Amino acid sequence: MNEEELVQAARAGDDEAFREIVKRHEPAVARTVIGMLGNSPEAEDVGQETFIRFYRALPAFRGESSVATYLTRIAINLSLNELKRRKRMAGRLSAKPVEEHGNIADEKQDIYGMMERGRVRRAIDQLDEKSRSVVVLRLMDGYSTEETSRILKIPVGTVLSRLSRAQMKLRDILIGTGGMGK
Repeated sequence: MNEEELVQAARAGDDEAFREIVKRHEPAVARTVIGMLGNSPEAEDVGQETFIRFYRALPAFRGESSVATYLTRIAINLSLNELKRRKRMAGRLSAKPVEEHGNIADEKQDIYGMMERGRVRRAIDQLDEKSRSVVVLRLMDGYSTEETSRILKIPVGTVLSRLSRAQMKLRDILIGTGGMGK
């Protein structure tokens, strides 16, 4: 079935069709959410909530954007909400930053690679939410500038300027640490 047929079938109550939509889009949603939140229990919750929200929105989904774009937008919005929640909780509980849960590495990957990914993850975590969402979509998920613009509902120029500023900040963070990480 093509995407439109799957959406129609899921809208009509076909659970198998909805499971197929989840199967097709779960890896991309996971990449986006983990890119925004790191590999954490909250990221898993946000990933699941993304599909729950999509399921609830099926009757209103008009297909003006692709399912992938629609799901990515939901994932970004829920991730931004989670980041705001983390900030509120961190402020209430202590002055300590929210605990990072790190990345789960493949056993085949070397220690140096894991350390580098951890440094990059920590650097991305230091970006503000707006910059982080652009970096995740453009550099991690591989969306084009135009697609990123549509997903985030911001002008292309804003995507480009946020990406440029974020890349400069990431460079400063990564180079400024002398290779030692945060």
